[in-house]
Amino acid sequence: MHSLSANEAKTQFGDMLLKAQREPVQISRNGKPVAVVISAEEYQAIEAMKQQFLQEKIARARNDIANGQLTDGETFFDQLLD
Repeated sequence: MHSLSANEAKTQFGDMLLKAQREPVQISRNGKPVAVVISAEEYQAIEAMKQQFLQEKIARARNDIANGQLTDGETFFDQLLD
């Protein structure tokens, strides 16, 4: 992943956009990462994966409900903390 300071990203904005088409570009401020610039294509792919993941989780939950595999809220939250 290519890295730029926030100032470099500002002064080399066009170049940064070109680099982001090939690979993610990390932007740092005061030596700490604050953002990552990615291509629109890569962003759309990530969003599609997130949507597919959520749809699969919903399908599994509906299947669990249909099969009577339910958990009460207190048990659910207790399991989150373990």
